[in-house]
Amino acid sequence: MTTQEYLNQIDSVIANGRYKADWQSLSNHKTPDWYRRDKFGIFIHWGIYSVPGFGNEWYSRNMYNSDHREFEHHRKTYGEQKDFGYKDFIPMFKAEKFDAAEWVKLFKLSGAKFVMPVCEHHDGFAMYKTDFNKWNSVDMGPHHDVAGEIKAECEKEGLTFCASTHRAEHYFFMNTGRTCDSDVNDDDYRDFYGPAVTEEAYNRDNIFKTTEDTYAPGASKEWLEDWLVRTCELIDKYQPKILYFDWWIHNHTFKPYLKKLAAYYYNRADEWGEEVTINYKHEAFPPGVATFDVERGALTGISPIPWQTDTAIGKSSWGYRFDNDYKNSRQIVCDLIDIVSKNGMLLLNVGPKPDGTITAEETAILKEIGEWMAKNGEGIYGTTFWRQFGEGEVNNEGGFFKDSDEKQYTAGDFRFTYKNGYVYAFQMRPDGCDAAIKAFAKREVHDFLVESVTLLETGEELEFERKADAMVIKANNKFKSDKPICFKIQIS
Repeated sequence: MTTQEYLNQIDSVIANGRYKADWQSLSNHKTPDWYRRDKFGIFIHWGIYSVPGFGNEWYSRNMYNSDHREFEHHRKTYGEQKDFGYKDFIPMFKAEKFDAAEWVKLFKLSGAKFVMPVCEHHDGFAMYKTDFNKWNSVDMGPHHDVAGEIKAECEKEGLTFCASTHRAEHYFFMNTGRTCDSDVNDDDYRDFYGPAVTEEAYNRDNIFKTTEDTYAPGASKEWLEDWLVRTCELIDKYQPKILYFDWWIHNHTFKPYLKKLAAYYYNRADEWGEEVTINYKHEAFPPGVATFDVERGALTGISPIPWQTDTAIGKSSWGYRFDNDYKNSRQIVCDLIDIVSKNGMLLLNVGPKPDGTITAEETAILKEIGEWMAKNGEGIYGTTFWRQFGEGEVNNEGGFFKDSDEKQYTAGDFRFTYKNGYVYAFQMRPDGCDAAIKAFAKREVHDFLVESVTLLETGEELEFERKADAMVIKANNKFKSDKPICFKIQIS
């Protein structure tokens, strides 16, 4: 199918579906019930950038930028950029140990319920079979339909398949290659390196300020139509239940195409009989049309609209980096609890190695999270927020890129979730002593009753006393733990 034929198909699906390409129609879209129930998913950043394993997943851009250390590293390790460009990593990206079944079994063991590979990163290399990009993992490099194999294994294991595409940013992403003697300037590779537009606003590190500006110069009509078609092809071929976008789609030039994209996706989902949503950042979509995402951050309070945090186990890179630093499992569990208590979901990233194996550090952390979830997941899955998200002195700093350091919770910090007449009170840093929860202090007026308190991981009933300043739960030997413990509180 040609680009124009696909554009015609998009218009036809929208014309015949219940969702139209306007915000009024799209605002009737509902956040999927399965998404709100399942809470926890796995993000996967895996691509050519795993081969150098240096810096971060932006290696493809920074290796051509003399302001960044990747530039000199590349020259010393592989040669000058004109002789060894980013494309030359593709034959080295062999994925000889890639096994989608092993990946998905590990993700399931972690307690995750949905899985989202990055199907195309800013570098322009597709990790799936596409008719619109010859630079893909089926025809080159790994010779695997990575997205398709993960999807098949998710279906076997009962996990939900989702997809991310960062294609939009490829419009300018490789333009640092225009600033030096490199293969980006070779027209033979224009279909891989993209337009690599050289407007001053998008050159070097100007992009950070420019891409924050909704009104900054945007993409061409040709690029936007191509982006729309490639994204709709991904939807049709793989039927992801979440479609995740990175940051630049809030630019004003994308707005008409976002409306078409959302209408097409939601109408297709109607045809499939499935619930789907879109993940977005900044102000790309109005509230309620899609699901807002906070990258490496969180909210400070309960949102009335479901939202998501995407973050990574690795602190220094989303993709594989040979010297990455990693969060510990306690930090991730605490972040998950905090996010869910505020009506959110967590998408946790791993960055596999170029051979297709997941690092030993990430594997161990996922297993530790799974061990905790096996005992305490009842207080996460299928819950909603309570009348307050928690209590104590520690909270997040709101916004993006705020989650690198572990929060110093104390025994006085709690987070709450609710389901079917039970409040789940998570003590974020138990100290082995009696637990005092102020939110359950006995009131003189308009109080609710507490029928019972049990320790969720064991099911044993606990002694408690409601006082004027707090409900005190008597400790046993299970109260000392390096991760949060959960009290299941029956109320009436």
